[in-house]
Amino acid sequence: MENNNLENDDVCEVFNSHEDAVNRVRQRMPSEEQYSDLSEFFKIFGNPTRLKIISLLAVEDLCVCDICEALDLNQTTVSNQLRILRANNLVKYQKEGKMARYSLTDLHIEMIYKVGLEHILE
Repeated sequence: MENNNLENDDVCEVFNSHEDAVNRVRQRMPSEEQYSDLSEFFKIFGNPTRLKIISLLAVEDLCVCDICEALDLNQTTVSNQLRILRANNLVKYQKEGKMARYSLTDLHIEMIYKVGLEHILE
């Protein structure tokens, strides 16, 4: 063992906070409620089926049947996941006759998905 202190290399050797920096970052911190809401928002992305649906809708608006076919999943599974995505304002739908065509609610959802994917592919 060359260095017994490897476990402590990632901490300051002397605790001396920088009050000006701490004050600047504290002023920009969201509220506890906003952190809680953000945490709940990110949990929605924690399900592979929902991520697959988002990935499809980032390419093109699709009806439920198209999503089922593309993912090789039954309609109940897809509908349940779409319901969760709708309830959390990640997707929306528009009726076209007897069909419901789904799309992402806005560009933010697509960007969050794509940035996350880009990060794990690095």
